[in-house]
Amino acid sequence: MNRIAQVSIEELIARYDALLFDAYGVLVHLRGAMPGARALIELLNRSGKPYYLVTNDASKLPETAARRYRRFGLKIDAERIISSGLLLQRYFRQERLSGIRCAVLGPADSERYVELAGGEVVTADAQFDALVIGDETGYPFLETVDTALTSLFACIDAARPVRLILPNPDLIYPRGEHSFGIAAGGVALLFEAALHRRYPGRNDLVFVRLGKPHPHLYEEALERCGTRNVVMLGDQIETDIRGANACGIDSVLVTTGISAPDLDAIADDSRPTYWMGSIALASTN
Repeated sequence: MNRIAQVSIEELIARYDALLFDAYGVLVHLRGAMPGARALIELLNRSGKPYYLVTNDASKLPETAARRYRRFGLKIDAERIISSGLLLQRYFRQERLSGIRCAVLGPADSERYVELAGGEVVTADAQFDALVIGDETGYPFLETVDTALTSLFACIDAARPVRLILPNPDLIYPRGEHSFGIAAGGVALLFEAALHRRYPGRNDLVFVRLGKPHPHLYEEALERCGTRNVVMLGDQIETDIRGANACGIDSVLVTTGISAPDLDAIADDSRPTYWMGSIALASTN
């Protein structure tokens, strides 16, 4: 098996027509910008190089995320942010879900994503048609999860159909440069384990996962780029790298976030085209 080549950010800028970035673990963490991110974004903006953020974060509308990134010193326009929350509109349209009652776990922007898709947001203790996990924050965690789980069991016991929808499949995310937290996908696993315990054999009681590694975010990014000569930079093999590979575009594993494994041990369908230890420009190292 050929070794995965190391690459620099300067080489990627010269080699590809456009760059796609994951957000957490590559450009930002919970508390600020990753090392080198400010200088890189300034260079891309100054040069006019096309780039987009392709993120599984469904807790912030693009406008909200852009304001937050600016506080971190990253001047990234909302039009450059492609969030898994945006996929709810496509999913609701395809499944003809307009008007359904949705309990949403997440902050106000997660609820807004559901409303923009055509759903009616209701509380977790109400009778609902869908449970949407938008994020792990924005609500009293244990109380809300317990309430939503109780309501979900009541729906199933009454033989009422209920949809389980997860825009963000990420299990964990970087809280800081050296600290980590549970993400929305981890919350979904908790619900799925509880459903399996109460309803063994009901293999249908699982969440529909919309974000990376599924192709929809990449398809939207490629359409905006207007070219397939793009490269995806991500820190998670299971989502960023596997999704880019499945979409047929090159990928770079950035080892500043979640995944920092033995590169030679990565399975074939998850092998990145390249790897890099940092997005920092050589001039800023």
